[in-house]
Amino acid sequence: MSNQQLDSLFADAVGLLKKLISTPSFSKEEDNTAEIIEHFLESKNIIPHSYLNNIWAKNKYFDESKPTILLNSHHDTVKPNKAYTLDPFTPVEKDGKLYGLGSNDAGGCLVSLIATFIYYYNEPNLNYNLVIAASAEEEISGHNGVEILLPRLPKIDFGIVGEPTLMNMAVAEKGLLVLDCTTHGKAGHAAREEGDNAIYKALKDIEWFRTHTYEKVSDLLGPMKMSVTIINAGSQHNVVPHECKFTVDVRVNELYTFEEVLGVIAANTSCDVQPRSSRLRSTAISLDHPLIKAGVALGRTYYGSPTTSDKALMNFSTLKMGPGDSARSHTADEFIYIEEIRNGIDLYIQLLDKIL
Repeated sequence: MSNQQLDSLFADAVGLLKKLISTPSFSKEEDNTAEIIEHFLESKNIIPHSYLNNIWAKNKYFDESKPTILLNSHHDTVKPNKAYTLDPFTPVEKDGKLYGLGSNDAGGCLVSLIATFIYYYNEPNLNYNLVIAASAEEEISGHNGVEILLPRLPKIDFGIVGEPTLMNMAVAEKGLLVLDCTTHGKAGHAAREEGDNAIYKALKDIEWFRTHTYEKVSDLLGPMKMSVTIINAGSQHNVVPHECKFTVDVRVNELYTFEEVLGVIAANTSCDVQPRSSRLRSTAISLDHPLIKAGVALGRTYYGSPTTSDKALMNFSTLKMGPGDSARSHTADEFIYIEEIRNGIDLYIQLLDKIL
């Protein structure tokens, strides 16, 4: 790729990102940014497809006999927090940074992947097909984002999920189980020896969640982690509560299935446990995968990510990788360094060149 080609892709990517920042796109409200992405692809003579607020396209010489790589990132954002000092919807360039809501998570990744797709779009003899997908509802793990889109795409063999990783390779990702737990007692008057206090019964289970350690520790993701994060019981000071509800956030490494974890919990606690969802499972891509080998050859490091993404909803091997820094996500006055976008496009293309 020539510097002139990179300059053109970079300029278009930054221009697109500024339009996306200027357009509110909270989860479930991404219709306007979906339209912007659709029109941008059309301006490059690419035929986009849409389903709900998800936009996708295939490379020009798509061949069903070839395997297919998915390039995916999301265009929804969280809502800006109250600590913002800048207008979250005004893209501002200053000191080499581009400020704005969604600039880092994950607008920089999305526009860099779109630029990469455009670079390869007209190539006739690629070893793989390419599909670009700009998906919705990632920030809320919604059902109308990539989960509902995947069955409508061509068969995908593996993919790159664009999230801010400083362009290093997140090869594994912890799964998330959210558990709603309830202990049952018996109501009674607090002044008399009546009732069976559900809070006291819950304490034993909560202490188990706090102190239990799982035997298998992942080289990439470390140990399992369980945290009690919400508790609710009682209605008035003089009534022994008959019920205590608490919530447990469980981060699962790739060495355990959700079913195994739930079995261990059932064997060691007396509360009723109801998982809210079993969708966001832990994932890992083999270190022998061509994508990972290509990244290592380019000097990229790999690691296990403690955060979840749309990668958890994909039933094929995926690499999470993108410009920007996860530490900036969801922070006030969010930004991405302009040069990170240029380097992101360059590295994505270098990575795929080794395969395509």
